[in-house]
Amino acid sequence: MSADSQTIMVRASYPIRLAENLSEVEQLSIMQLLDLLPADDNNEMNFNDIKDLSKPVLHIKNLVDGRGLACPMPLLKTKVALRNVATGESLYVVATDPNSQADIMAFCQQSLRVDALNPLLLMINQATAIDNKSVSTNKSKYSVDTIYHFIITKTDSN
Repeated sequence: MSADSQTIMVRASYPIRLAENLSEVEQLSIMQLLDLLPADDNNEMNFNDIKDLSKPVLHIKNLVDGRGLACPMPLLKTKVALRNVATGESLYVVATDPNSQADIMAFCQQSLRVDALNPLLLMINQATAIDNKSVSTNKSKYSVDTIYHFIITKTDSN
């Protein structure tokens, strides 16, 4: 996939567009992870069809891959990565530690309560189970049964 792609994918009822600054490896990784999420009937849309979408497009600027990391590392990596995300842009976070789900959700909720300059909106928070057959054939110390997906968007406080 080219870094200049103009394709918008619809996953979990949200249109998603990957930032042009992501490398091809990062784009491929994100697309493989997004494929684990349930898709709408219209899996891919042309960028020119954006005016027909009822929900805002999530512009994924970066990926935090917290798979295999114990809590609180996915949250700490998320906080650092959010420094490079501008208002209106999103950060895609994946983790395998169940405690990360509670930590990241609480972090986003707290940003709404403390009148942060750019509150965080958690658009997608889903867990996906990986096929046990593929896990058993590719055993590694990082093999997991569940991946937690988060798309965090910085919003304008005005």
